[in-house]
Parts: sequence; C-alpha cells; structure tokens
Amino acid sequence: MPKSRNTFSSLAARRRRLVTRAVQAGWRWAQRAGAVTAERPGRLRFGAIGTGTKLAFPQGTVFGEPWIQLGDHCIVGEQVTLTAGMMPDLDLGPDPILRIGSGVVLGRGSHVIADTTVTIGDDCYFGPHVYVTSTNHSYDDPHQPVGKQWPRMEPVEIGPGCWVGTNAVILPGARLGRNVVVAAGAVVRGDVPDHAVVAGAPARVVRSWTPASGWQPPLRTPAPVPIPEGVTPEQLLALSDLPTEPPPSPQAPRAG
Repeated sequence: MPKSRNTFSSLAARRRRLVTRAVQAGWRWAQRAGAVTAERPGRLRFGAIGTGTKLAFPQGTVFGEPWIQLGDHCIVGEQVTLTAGMMPDLDLGPDPILRIGSGVVLGRGSHVIADTTVTIGDDCYFGPHVYVTSTNHSYDDPHQPVGKQWPRMEPVEIGPGCWVGTNAVILPGARLGRNVVVAAGAVVRGDVPDHAVVAGAPARVVRSWTPASGWQPPLRTPAPVPIPEGVTPEQLLALSDLPTEPPPSPQAPRAG
C-alpha cells in the first residue's frame, strides 16, 4: 500500500508540473499576442503610435485613443491606463489631448488621465503606479457631495528627461521642467524648474542644479562610471564571471 501511494503521489506531482508549464507557456503566448504595436494595434486606433512602441498585455483602461499620440520606442507596461476625455465616444475636436514623446517608459499600473491636454516629453521614465491627471474634484459647494460637483481641469506638462518615482501623483496644472526627478510618493502641483529634485506631499524642491553652483545640496554619492565606448556585451558578460573578492594570499610555510 505505501508503494501505491508513493506512485500516485509522483503521478499527481508530475501532472501539476505539466499543468504549471502549460499555463506559463500559454500566458507568455498571450503576452506576445496581446501586445499593441503600430503593426498590430488590435482594437486600439491611436492618433499616432510610433515605430518600436509597445503596450504590454494586459492593457489597462484605454479610451479616446484617436486623441492620444505616442512617439517612437516607448514602453508602456502592463495595466497602464491611458484616457483622453472624460468618457469614451466623445468628439474632442481636431487636436490631440494626450501627447507622449519618444523613448518614454510608463511603469506597470500607471494612469495618465487627460480630460484636457497632457504632454509628456521625450525620454521620460515613470516607475510603477504613477498617477498623472489633468482633472481634480472641486468642493466649492459645502452642501453638495464632492463627487457630484463639476471638476476643475488644467493642462499638465512634463518636460523631457524626467524621472517620476513609484506612486507619485502629478496634479492638474503641474508643469515640470527638463530632467526633473520626482521622488517616490510625491504629490506634485504647480511649476517645477529644470534640473530639480522634488519630494513630499505637497512636493517641494529638495535639491537643484545650476551651471554656476552645480548640485545644491551637494550629492552624497559619486557619479556612476559609464561603460567605456567600444565595450561589447560579450566583454561585459566575461567581467560578470570574475570573482568579486581577491583570492586569499598564500600562507607562509611553517617552520619545521
């Protein structure tokens, strides 16, 4: 009897492994087949989608895509929401509402809500779960539920080269300059100058750069050393195999 039980247990374990492999292979196939590109837009008809741009599968909520423009070589992670207008099937006029530049990365689970114009410059990188919106609830009337009051809308502009950390929120009317760093969890409103680091809720400038003064306060860590030109991927892989610590020195022979 114990031998039969072991046989059945082995068969069940093998069956579970086979099912797991099949599910994982099916999911990888679905991810490849469900990704949206310029060549394979599926049901989504964006105003523009550039060469090399891909929306990972599964996509989040996407509507108003005729008024959404995406540049070249963008990476849009899983479950990213992109919307133009307050609801689907509206006529938003002749001009785009949501413009996303080239080389932009939107981390998984992020939301970009463009009820009025939202512009994201080239080479911006968003961490996961970033929320950008051009609309905010109003609460002018103390006798009406906030959700029933007409919202306020202001354009949002994020300059080129920005990094926006995980769970950051960019509020209506925000205007970020070039190469701005937004710390994780920051809530940004108003104007942010070029080459600034902002953090907190509401966000404030905690570090900035000028040609005359450099970074103030000074950076605490040295700048990373870039990879020299001409180094091949094979050489980098060979370096990764090198020991991280020097070998121990040989011990001196003991006197006999």
